Amino acid sequence: MVQPSAPLVEIGDPLDLQVVADLLSTDAVQIRPGAAVRIDGWGGTALQGKVTRVDPAGFLKISALGIEEQRVHTEIDFVDPPEKWSLLGHDYRVIVHVTSWRDDNVLTVPVAALFRKGDDWAVYVAKDARARTTLVQIGHRNSRVAEIKSGLSEGDRVVMHPSDRVSDGVAVRERDAE
Repeated sequence: MVQPSAPLVEIGDPLDLQVVADLLSTDAVQIRPGAAVRIDGWGGTALQGKVTRVDPAGFLKISALGIEEQRVHTEIDFVDPPEKWSLLGHDYRVIVHVTSWRDDNVLTVPVAALFRKGDDWAVYVAKDARARTTLVQIGHRNSRVAEIKSGLSEGDRVVMHPSDRVSDGVAVRERDAE
């Protein structure tokens, strides 16, 4: 028995597809509608998108490691034409990279050069073939680079992945980055 006016079938439009990503709430608070998104990891070429909505409420999700996480639904529309993403379908897996901040005119260093010195951030700068501890103030950062607000100048050479054998005044030499 079907009640009068009860829906029988829902027909979707494959050209009206969007991505819904469940982002950590700590990341979602930094994202605004209109933010650029790169979509990859789905088996095709990287796609361009933009955030259209960040839900105002989060929800609890248990990660694969059993950790409770606050997540937020974030809706993303495709910027690329449908021909580029037509092979995607409902509930397909994708990886999204959302731009929460961007500035092309900032000084950055690889996060692999940063270390803690007390409560401050520091790097070893190579000066006269010696490592010199230099305190820095960082701004925005991601998993690869950090914005330097003060402490370094353009052209300064920093020591990457400083081990416990590196200290102020230790001899260092430059080598090609791999």
